[in-house]
Amino acid sequence: MTGRTVLLVIDLQVGVLDGCLDADGVVHRAAALVERARSEGVPVVWVQDHGDIPEGSPGWQLAAPLERKPGEPLIRKAFRDAFAGTDLPRVLRSLGATRLIVAGAQSDYCIRTTAQAAAAHGFDVTLVSDAHTTTDAEWDGVVIPAEHIVAHTTMYFSGLRYPGRRHGVAPHDRVTLAG
Repeated sequence: MTGRTVLLVIDLQVGVLDGCLDADGVVHRAAALVERARSEGVPVVWVQDHGDIPEGSPGWQLAAPLERKPGEPLIRKAFRDAFAGTDLPRVLRSLGATRLIVAGAQSDYCIRTTAQAAAAHGFDVTLVSDAHTTTDAEWDGVVIPAEHIVAHTTMYFSGLRYPGRRHGVAPHDRVTLAG
């Protein structure tokens, strides 16, 4: 079987996006990418936080205008890494995935951890540079602005290297979906 690209949309939920940098813009850019993926026959896999936000609650819902279509896989995760304790590896194998395009929320946690795990699991990874977001963070009295976290995460993936794999970043309207 030849390789296949899959769009992985992580935690773009109402309760996760509260306080995130440019949340509305990120959601709308992700929605445009989802529609383009669907029109080009690229599978969309949804990941939603199931550990911190009760399923079915208003905060658990995808942020508008995002909407999961029937038949699109939903991965319920309880950890930052969407591969940990979920059926994501099985779902990706069933789709013949070799390349993941990643968009979503919490750049410094769920996005970075899942995308890094995907690379370690042997997937090519493209981070959508303008479709991931997070909140400001504080560590030991030092505030790290969300804008810096998003920029650092994007920079990190622009230089990611694994043997025999291809990784990179691209804005939503320039992401190549085929191949």
